[in-house]
Amino acid sequence: MNQLSKIAEYANPDVLVTTEWLKSNLDNVIVVESDEDILLYETGHIPGAVKLDWHTELNHPLRRDYLESEEFSALMNIKGIGRQDTIVLYGDRSNWWATYAFWVFKLFGHENVLLLDGGRNKWIADGGEITKEKPVVSSKSYPVVERHDSEIRAFRDEVLQHIGQPMVDVRSPEEYSGERMHMPDFPNEGATRGGHIPTAASIPWSKSIQEDETFRPVAELEKLYFENTGYDRSSDFIAYCRIGERSSHSWFVLKYLLGVESVRNYDGSWTEWGNLVGAPIATGSEPGLAT
Repeated sequence: MNQLSKIAEYANPDVLVTTEWLKSNLDNVIVVESDEDILLYETGHIPGAVKLDWHTELNHPLRRDYLESEEFSALMNIKGIGRQDTIVLYGDRSNWWATYAFWVFKLFGHENVLLLDGGRNKWIADGGEITKEKPVVSSKSYPVVERHDSEIRAFRDEVLQHIGQPMVDVRSPEEYSGERMHMPDFPNEGATRGGHIPTAASIPWSKSIQEDETFRPVAELEKLYFENTGYDRSSDFIAYCRIGERSSHSWFVLKYLLGVESVRNYDGSWTEWGNLVGAPIATGSEPGLAT
């Protein structure tokens, strides 16, 4: 199956673009690179792309939270992004942090947000141009808009009430079982207990990706998320990981590629849950029981 045929079968095919499409439309969109490796952009990026640093620019400077409305507006003006602009996001690690940025844009209700299928590595593999030249941008007077957390974001009390309902832990099997509290070569980031939220299914985020870093066909994603769990598109899903970035990737798959009616990202994730006093935790490879 070629890439265009694969994308056409998704529930929302209009949110994904191919490298060939982007090559032909660079002048019509605002390209934004968001990487796990925050130094990659400086080594070369898609012509005209602006850099979005997930750690220093999307997060609140004091609280563990996201930018407030005024801060998001200011950031968009710094990046030269207008409210009506069409944004194409891409990044390294199979768009891991690009989908995180996508999710944050949706918290602020930005409508025209697209994702480059395959991300940075697919662009390079397909002969896309890379430059070190940074674009010259100017403010477009991005309005101050309300941040909407309720529809796509879950908080710890909501997660506690959701135990026994559709929930996916998208971390590695070792993190899920409690053998590890973080990925190899990554910091612990404060969790004091290992394991997973009881009844959560283990579906590592990377299983939705093919070898070329594009998303798997819809039939394979349906088997991964629906056939293996007994859930369907009408289910109310919550996804979580360690700090909310990998689960943004799975949130994107569930909501936009599979068309799940209700799916939220628990960005507090294991860094929060693994520190909560009295919070229920399950260990091992089985989901465990609601208590």
